Amino acid sequence: MWIIAAVLTMLCFGINNMIFKVTSGKGLSKVHMQFFFYLVAFLLMLGYGIVVGFASFNGLTIVLGAIIGILNANGNIQMSKAFEKGPASLTSPLISTNTLIPILSAALIFHEHISLIQWMGIMIMLASAAVIQYVPGNGVKIDYKPWMYRVLLSIGSFGVLGVLMKTSSHLHIDSINTLFCMYGGGAAYLIINSLIMKEKWQQPELKFGTIIGCFSVIGYSSYFFALETGVASIVFPIVSLSCLVVVLSSCWLYKERLKKYQVIGVISALVGIVLTKV
Repeated sequence: MWIIAAVLTMLCFGINNMIFKVTSGKGLSKVHMQFFFYLVAFLLMLGYGIVVGFASFNGLTIVLGAIIGILNANGNIQMSKAFEKGPASLTSPLISTNTLIPILSAALIFHEHISLIQWMGIMIMLASAAVIQYVPGNGVKIDYKPWMYRVLLSIGSFGVLGVLMKTSSHLHIDSINTLFCMYGGGAAYLIINSLIMKEKWQQPELKFGTIIGCFSVIGYSSYFFALETGVASIVFPIVSLSCLVVVLSSCWLYKERLKKYQVIGVISALVGIVLTKV
């Protein structure tokens, strides 16, 4: 079941990334869209928690959840700014390497046992994620220092986020409480960012933010379930394959054609998932 939950997370995150791609260039604020999706997700978790009942809160749950939410929001903001400073052909594959941080922590800190074949599957999935996202840069200039700064901040944010999610499940903190605090902390961080940036609010941001928020709740709920019941070192690389959804959706919506190396990447990603189950 945890493999299915990881794949469901991958699909939800991929759909959300595709929505961000579809709305890019339309003059919509990524900060505002994220704020609305955090707010909607927060309200959904509040309603769900009231119906089924929250576990008792403590300081660790609140702080851990809020930090996870802030790291996720900051990672997305830094990634958007990195795209502005350098080519997506290099930015996406580089940021996808953040998965190595929680994978190594699962093995070294939480002492998960991973067989050699499973390690092969993990490495194949990570390589596939990078290959699928790569597009030749065609001589695009890079504003190197600001670009690398944003890339490293994004990698660090997403990487530490994964470690903290595994920590939360390892400490048996109720995932409903964690998600409630995560969305609340993220929403607070984003409204502060919005006040600083002073961007114009637009109605479509609410619409798209609401859709993203619903998929986010499903995705992160499945994510925590997969981490609590499965092998984190395998869950993380499966989730990183959310780029598959973006690439394949682009082929369908924009009639983009997969390049040969991307086809190989898709096939090898599926092989990698199979290997992790051996």
